[in-house]
Amino acid sequence: MSVNQPLHYLTLHELASMIAEREVSCVEVTEHMLARIQALEPTLHGYYAVLGDQVRVTAKQRDEQIAQGRTLGPLHGVPIALKDLCHVRGTPTTGGHHFRQGLISEKDATVALRLHAAGAVLLGKVATTEGAMVGYHPSFDVPRNPWDQDRWPGVSSGGSGVATAAGLCFASLGSDTGGSIRYPSAANGLVGLKPTWGRVSRHNVMDLAPTLDHVGPMTRSVRDAARVLTVIAGHDSEDETSLIAPVDNYEAALEQGAEDLRIGWDEDYATSNVESYVVDALFGALKQLKKAGASIVDVSVPQVTADETAAWSVIAGTEAAVAHEATYPSQHDHYGAYFREFLASAQSISGMDVSRAVVARKEAGSRMATVFKNIDCLLCPTLASESFQYRPEAAYEGFNPIERTIAGVPPAFFARNGRFITVWDYNGYPTLSVPCGFSPVGMPLSLQLIAKPLDESLLLRAGYAYESANTHCDQHPDL
Repeated sequence: MSVNQPLHYLTLHELASMIAEREVSCVEVTEHMLARIQALEPTLHGYYAVLGDQVRVTAKQRDEQIAQGRTLGPLHGVPIALKDLCHVRGTPTTGGHHFRQGLISEKDATVALRLHAAGAVLLGKVATTEGAMVGYHPSFDVPRNPWDQDRWPGVSSGGSGVATAAGLCFASLGSDTGGSIRYPSAANGLVGLKPTWGRVSRHNVMDLAPTLDHVGPMTRSVRDAARVLTVIAGHDSEDETSLIAPVDNYEAALEQGAEDLRIGWDEDYATSNVESYVVDALFGALKQLKKAGASIVDVSVPQVTADETAAWSVIAGTEAAVAHEATYPSQHDHYGAYFREFLASAQSISGMDVSRAVVARKEAGSRMATVFKNIDCLLCPTLASESFQYRPEAAYEGFNPIERTIAGVPPAFFARNGRFITVWDYNGYPTLSVPCGFSPVGMPLSLQLIAKPLDESLLLRAGYAYESANTHCDQHPDL
């Protein structure tokens, strides 16, 4: 066990090693986690459903398998949580929707099957915003940031962020359509990996906007993210959009280090309108990566225009409207204020507006491709600041004209951070968010590494080299 580190704050790979060496049993770990969830859930609200009885049965089976000399895979006995978009047969899957409460899944998401096959113990479903957008339906509790419960926990994978950061699971799956792995990873001090679009199957994961949706791991270390990605990545015949490409051993790639990696750096892009404490952390990261053997290459990141950024709402909105056409507007009153407004607005968008948005998306993505001609990764902030002060009850609202927020989030926050977020969903490039220190008031900070499609191994090498030179991943909320 890590020095001075309680069981629930071990990294996934540390725990997996202890289980394999029979230093701790799967049942012991599971009971510890269920007890911690029971103690902290009344205030943190990270979970929608905890699969207590089912979890205990699985944990016992995992111990029996070890006793028989059988280990299923690299996640054997490790408790992991799934975002409440991922179907698991016999469990509730709501997608944050009031009208789905009480519905039990009759099918499994491919990612859930792959985690199970690798030996994971699926603890339960962690909370998501309604429809995986920004706001919550009033019938659900809003997750609370474990570093400061008055701070924003991130958007739709907020439950994944809260549960993983608070030691209520050893990893979780999130999804990212417009930042929902990156925002909560940054806000909660986690490693968040948004894989290449199509690298991970979305089969039986509820859609927000299929051409933008990515599924990926949220963990407490880079090695953990690499291990989980190795398990869930790969072509799936049930998902025709999944990529037919070999899967790297991402964890093994970490051992190559940062030697000879070319890290792209555009100082204006990465530091303009960014808080000074974030800028200081970025410059510190550059120095550490250079010391680890990487070269820093000056690049020029093209500006994404306002029209190109605005196109995201058109594309995401119309794709969401299609995904919800069976229930909206026929069940209009069962939707929460924000998501109802979002779908209503999307239904008024013209075909010409969609066409313009598609072109704008392609143009923005094509210009970004030129940045990667002579680099392996681009480094920039995940967020330009620490997480902001937040009134959780506002997450149930639509637009609040007095506070000038949308579901509790100031539009200026998304506008400020959009250049670091949106285009990488547009073009499906992989991104890795890594903790890079703390703000003057002790809130987590995060840097982001971006690479060309299917270059997750390069991202993870760079992220691991930086993480290894620091102790950020060893620091956790005092809960």
